[in-house]
Amino acid sequence: MGTLLSYSGLSTKIRAMQSKLMTERQYQEISQLESVPQVVAYLKKQPGFKELWADLDENSLHRGDMEKLLTHTIHQNFAKIYKFANPSQRTFMALYFKRYEIAIMKECLRRVFDKTREGLDLSLFKDFFDRHSKLDLEKLTQAATIEEFVNSLKGTEYYSPLSKIGEEYTPLLFDYGMALDQYYFANIWSVKDKLFKKRDLQEIIKAYGNKFDMLNLQWIYRSRRYYHMAPADIYALLIPVHYKLSHKEITALVEAADKEEFRRVLDTTAYKKRYPELAPENLEEYYTLNLRNVLESEARKYPHSVIMIYSYFYHKEHEVDRLTTAIECIRYGLSPAETLDYIHKN
Repeated sequence: MGTLLSYSGLSTKIRAMQSKLMTERQYQEISQLESVPQVVAYLKKQPGFKELWADLDENSLHRGDMEKLLTHTIHQNFAKIYKFANPSQRTFMALYFKRYEIAIMKECLRRVFDKTREGLDLSLFKDFFDRHSKLDLEKLTQAATIEEFVNSLKGTEYYSPLSKIGEEYTPLLFDYGMALDQYYFANIWSVKDKLFKKRDLQEIIKAYGNKFDMLNLQWIYRSRRYYHMAPADIYALLIPVHYKLSHKEITALVEAADKEEFRRVLDTTAYKKRYPELAPENLEEYYTLNLRNVLESEARKYPHSVIMIYSYFYHKEHEVDRLTTAIECIRYGLSPAETLDYIHKN
């Protein structure tokens, strides 16, 4: 009863916000538009953007503004839910928020490694991050070297995992991005039992357990298929979590003699039983399908739990990805049919 009462108000709020997410009909209408200003003008009339973009002038936007504005709608909706949430619910949101910090850090790292990239302006996000984060966006965006970037993280939880990189080899952008992902995923799994109880804990385990298993399957396959990495190097990339994939299955997949043996091992896993069409070549597609199915199914069954929050953020972020794709297609003059096809593939 306590859980029901604590989540009833928030669930109502999230359902109202979820009803404002873009529909298939709206994506079809967007695909017919001919310019980015037309897309912005269209979105300004839609329930999910009307309030947020009321003062936005679509004719004064620069080329790179749209992606940031769309991303910021995620932040704005996060802030709405956070304001409405109780301390227990904010615990999950604080943990989830780290994915936004990592996205910002990866963008800054790309600029450090690619000296030809233009300066990075994250001023739109400053107020949001000032309220929820210890990151100094100004220092991160001004860092010209990897040393400056890592030093700007002193006093945050990300300094320790990144400061250890490069002691034995010359690291690449991939190494820093992977270190951030691994830290984030391992952190979620290590603190879940301390931070959550009962139904919330069960939903965290199910959602993230499925996510981590499917990510590990992807990384093993890609590491073998495209990068021809040695087993020891593949193990170093994996999230140290076993949910439906046993340690024995992970070992067999990593050390499979060839792609046919990899396929045979994959066919014995719980995920193949769940999805008979699962194959090495479509692991990325089924990663997305599996996570969406888990979140939607669990949110329907347990609307008064933390999974309701996770499910909303997943769908909002997916909406932003699809709109970003649509805008790029329109910008490059693709036909409505091609644009809609790319939207559906996202």
